[in-house]
Parts: sequence; C-alpha cells; structure tokens
Amino acid sequence: MEQNTFLDDDSKKVLSGYRSLLRTLHLKSSREELNALRKALEVSMDAHDKMRRRSGEPYIIHPIEVARIVVEEIGLGALSATAALLHDVVEDSHYTLEDVDRLFGERIARIVDGLTKISDVFDPDSSQQAENFRKMILTLGEDVRVIFIKLADRLHNMRTLESMPPHKQVKIASETLFIYAPIAHRLGLYNLKSEMEDLSLKYTEPEVYRDIAMKMKSIRQDEIRMLKHFTSPIKASLKKEGMAFMIKERTKSIFSIRKKMINQGVSFDEVYDKFAIRIIIDVPAEEDEKASCWKAYAAVTDFYRPNPDRLRDWISSPKSNGYESLHITVMGPNGHWVEVQIRTQRMDEEAERGLASHWKYKEDEVVSSKIDGWLSKVREILENPTLNAMEFVADFKLNLFSEEIFVFTPTGELKTLPKGSCPIDFAFEIHTDVGLSTLGAKVNGKLVPLNYKIKSGDQVEILTSAKLKPKEEWLNYVATSKARSKIRANLREERMIVADRGKEVVHRKLRALKVKMSPQVEGKLYHFLKLRDSQEMYYQAGLGLLDNQELKNFARERNSVLYQYFGRGRIRKETPDKKPSETSEAPPSPKVLVFGEDEQELDHKLSPCCHPIEGDDVFGLITPTDGIKVHRKDCPNAIAIQSRIAQRVMKARWISKEVQEFVAVVRLKGMDTKGLINRITQIISNDLNVNIRSLELSSEGGMFDGSITLLVRNKLHLQQIMEKLQKVEGIEEVDRSIQKSKP
Repeated sequence: MEQNTFLDDDSKKVLSGYRSLLRTLHLKSSREELNALRKALEVSMDAHDKMRRRSGEPYIIHPIEVARIVVEEIGLGALSATAALLHDVVEDSHYTLEDVDRLFGERIARIVDGLTKISDVFDPDSSQQAENFRKMILTLGEDVRVIFIKLADRLHNMRTLESMPPHKQVKIASETLFIYAPIAHRLGLYNLKSEMEDLSLKYTEPEVYRDIAMKMKSIRQDEIRMLKHFTSPIKASLKKEGMAFMIKERTKSIFSIRKKMINQGVSFDEVYDKFAIRIIIDVPAEEDEKASCWKAYAAVTDFYRPNPDRLRDWISSPKSNGYESLHITVMGPNGHWVEVQIRTQRMDEEAERGLASHWKYKEDEVVSSKIDGWLSKVREILENPTLNAMEFVADFKLNLFSEEIFVFTPTGELKTLPKGSCPIDFAFEIHTDVGLSTLGAKVNGKLVPLNYKIKSGDQVEILTSAKLKPKEEWLNYVATSKARSKIRANLREERMIVADRGKEVVHRKLRALKVKMSPQVEGKLYHFLKLRDSQEMYYQAGLGLLDNQELKNFARERNSVLYQYFGRGRIRKETPDKKPSETSEAPPSPKVLVFGEDEQELDHKLSPCCHPIEGDDVFGLITPTDGIKVHRKDCPNAIAIQSRIAQRVMKARWISKEVQEFVAVVRLKGMDTKGLINRITQIISNDLNVNIRSLELSSEGGMFDGSITLLVRNKLHLQQIMEKLQKVEGIEEVDRSIQKSKP
C-alpha cells in the first residue's frame, strides 16, 4: 500500500476497513481465498489511484465498504468480497475483464462482468432505463451474487449521499425506493431494506423524516423501560421451563411508521407497534423448533392477552424467501399493544441474511432450494416474450412487497400466493391452460365470483371450459405477475385476430364508398374517427363497433375535398402529398398545454391514472408508443416516473382558456336517503348541463359510498359542481378521486 497516495487519515481509514473485513473472514476462509482478497485490494487501489469521491475521501474506501456490507451484513464469503472489491475496476480503469479472469478466475470475472453490465442501469443520460433494469434482472439467472453486491453498492451510496447535490439526492433516493428496497425485501434482506427506505425518506421528505426521528428519540427511553417491565415475567417463565433464549428490543423503522400513518390515516401517537421485542430460542436444529416456539408463545400469552387478528404463523408455512417466525401482538402494561416475534437462532440467522444465508461459506453451491424456487418465478417473467420493458418492470415489482397467503387445492396440495390474489391467480398457479380456460371457482365448497379475494387456509377448486378465453377485466382482478402476463399475451393474440378480421371489413366498406385504401388514407381515417391508431380502428371494426354512418361521412368529406381540388371528372388518383383547400379542413383541436423550456404546443394525451384537468399542476411524460402523456404533479405514479425515467419528463403548463372537456372522478359518501340518485343526476345533468360518463353508488347499513365520472371544462368548473353536490341533503363528503393505476 503506497503511503504517499493518501493523507495519513485516509490511509488509516483504508487500513481499518480492510482489517475489519479480514477479521470477519479469516476463520471461514482458506489461505488461497485470503490471498485473492489481498490481491483484489491491490488491483482496486491501483485502478482507483488518485481517484476521490465527491465527499473528498479516496475512492478505494467505497469498494472496501461495499465488501464489508457483503460480508458483515449480508453474510457472504471471501469470493463475493473479492468481487465486491473489484466491482468498479473494469468500468473505471485500464483493467479489462480478461485481466480479471486471468488474475482471479472465471467465477469472479463472471460476477464482475454482471456488475459492469448493470453499472449504468440508472444513468441519467440513459433513455432506456426500464430495458436496462430488465438486463440487470437477467443476471439473476447467471449468478445471484451480482444482485447481492449491487444492493451493497447502493446501500453504501445511500449512506454517503449527503455529499451529493440536492437534485441528485432526490433522484438516487427515489430510485432506491422504486427498485432496490423492494429487491432487498424480496431477497429477505430486511435490515438492508429498512435502512434504504429510511435513508430514502430522509432525502425525499426531509421534514417528515426529521419530525418522526425526533419523536422517536423523545419516547425511546420510556418505551424501553416499558418493554423491560413487559419482558420480566416472560423471562422468568422461560427460565422456569428450562429454555435457553435471548430477548432483543426492536424499533420500527421511520419509513414504516410513516407508511402506516398514511395507509391507516393515523397520527404518530396512534401507531401502536413502534417498539417490539424478539424472543430468540437456542435450540439444536435437530430438535423440534416448532414446539419450542409455540412453548414460548404460551409463556407470553399466559401473562398478556393476544390480538387474534394479528397472529402470523410463518413457521408452519414459511414465506417464499425462506422467512420463518411467529408474530403476535399482545396487550401490554398501561394499555400498550406490543408486537412479539418468536423464532429460533437458525430462523433468526436466515431472517437477518435472507436468501444469502442459504449459501455455504465457501459459496461453491446452494444448500437450499429456496433460491432456486424464487429464481424460477423470476425466469418465468423473463421468458415471456410479449412483455415490453415497462411492463416487465411493473410485473417484476408487482409481488415484491406482497404479503403471502397459503391456499390448498382440492387434493390438499399447498400453494403460496401474494395477499390479494383471486381464483384466477390460483388457476394460473396450477397451470397456464387451467388459467386460460377458467369458468368459475369454488372456495371451501361454495361458488364465488372471480374477483373474490382468497384468504389463507382457503381450499380452492377451479371450474374450466375449453370454449372460454380470458377477458380484459381479469387484469383488474389478478395480483400475480404470472397471471397478468399470460392474460395480456392471450388478449394480444385475440386482439390481433379480431383486428385482422376488422381490416377486411373496413377495406371492403371503403371500396363500396369509392375510397381507395392507402397508408395515408388509413392514417386520416383513424384520426377522423378519433381513435388511437389503425390497430384500434381495425379492432373496433372486427367487434362490429364502427359506425357505418361515420365511414360514409369520411368518404363524403374526402371525395368532396378531392372534387374541389381536381375539378369535375378529374378524380383519378390519390395525391396525399397535396394540401386540400383550407375551407374543407376540419378545425384543429384546441391546444391548452405548452411543453418544455420553449413552451411549444405539442400533441398529447391526458393520463387515465390521475385525470388532469385545466388548472392542475402537471408535467409531460414522453412515452415510447403514446407520445406525450400528461400527469398531475400529485399523481400516485409521480415518484416512480421520476425515479426510473426522469429524462423523459417535460415541463408543462396551461396557457389557453379555450373550451375543452376533461374526465374527472368525484367520490361521494353520506346517508342513503330516498330519491338521492335522482337529485344528484338532476343537479349535474339538468341544472349544470354536465355530461355523466358513469355513476356507481353502493349502499350498506343506511350509508352510501360511490363515485361519478364527469366531463368538465376545468378545475374551477369541477369545484362548482362539487360545491353544489355538497349542499344535497344526505351527502356528507365530496372529494376528487385519484385512481392509482399504471402511468
């Protein structure tokens, strides 16, 4: 190590970090592995010589800290630590992949290659972030250690984020929340996931983070005193049973507290499980771990009343990422709810290390099928050729945060599904052919609708028919990426068949109307019909939904234009490049939005996920297939958009007051009084002369809840409608709804 490369303090940091790494590895590593580790440090120092991070510290400290996270916090061995020390070498220096292969062997070279390939996944200059993310996940099929090291790399970047400019902090934090924290969760790395989430919140919502952190600090001592008082009789009981154990206090993460406050609509003080305890039982693996955990459960509930709705038994049915634990919530002293987690030392080790705990220290092979089970689900998504990159990202993330339920087939076979799954998800879990031909379902012997939410312990039977095909509405029911991707693929195939049939219909009808079809005519026709593209036009025709009168109007207008342009008797050929008379052109659509720094008027579509209307704060998103889509700045999808495809976001603002109609959804709640619907429709349709797209109201126990989809001119117009509705007798709440869906 060249002392003149760094300042003395820097040299001490490098040496301290490397020695800490060696202390963790030396007992479980061979001399050859430790020699490779030392050689990797020397190569990395040479590659990053004189390089410094934005914080001012030598760059070499970063790969050392990444290696320490890989070993000390994820639990991998010397091979992964060696690859972590080299993870930026090929990208940042004169060293090549061939050099790494020659110096360290094929396995480490393969890992470094995977890390190099995904190093620019979230490059701000990249216009294909979704596709790059897909490439990153493809590396899972080669070596899952690539993802473990990448997570360690991201965690250290988050720990040192304060040196970055504010706009970079928000972008990197948003990316972390969007991709990396969910992957850490799915791999069972809960500590990494929680720290990533907390650090992300610190930079995306700093005031919220500081407020919760200060409140947690102010109550910490009182809560810990309460927990010690709470655990005192439990310890005595466990000792009396002759059990070896340890008890840890656990603090809920700031991010999860914030999430619970939002999801449940409660204040900080109303989040009851901010602190919890974990009972870890020391029992040999060959003995009955389950019996020991339930004995500890009995010791806890002998003193404190459990909440039956909060029992989670992941020992009898572990999560798909291997997590095993018994969770209960009991009423403790002074009316405090306390969460208690019960597990053995083996279970705790696996819970802390996630899927990484299933690797041998030598890392030569996987000692459990749990990684392979999870990777098979990933490959299932990867093997779907019909998914575009954006759909892939959505499908991959679909189940990452999902809680799991355990469901039985009619023969008693156990299936694991995400919470919120319906019978269609279960059918596709059985077999794709079963899913595609689903007719109905029985749950516990009773017929249920296909959007029924299955619960843990249900026994599900699928009824099929060879004549049936998936319906588009199924996409609103399913919760698994497998079901969603198979349904999409089948619908695309069916749509193409219908569109081909419709194309023949349109061409035949145009011939009868003396209009010769061409690419130019095709484009003018679907614009005339106000449809998205020619494929949508032919699909509508195949379904028999095209209005013949509209086709006649198009033909009449087109023939009239050609007649005026060429003169009587001279309509012989198409001249699409010629401009017809201005008097025959349809008036252009009003432009109410301008985009970018130059404030240009551009064609755009209003996104259905947040229904922006005139007056809303909005931004534009350049999409690969639909041009510019406009979102509200408070759209539920805004963080995801800005994290993964920020380079395609455009500034947008309203500048015109020309009349144009926008879709808005108004949510209503109140008392169900006689004639209520009549009064609502009277005010909207007759008094205000507003078009109603749809009206959905449901009543239960004398109260109603529902929504109305309206066509309004602007935000002020919508506000006037809402104020009128608020005055209707029986209506208690009126607010504007945002429907969370794909951007």
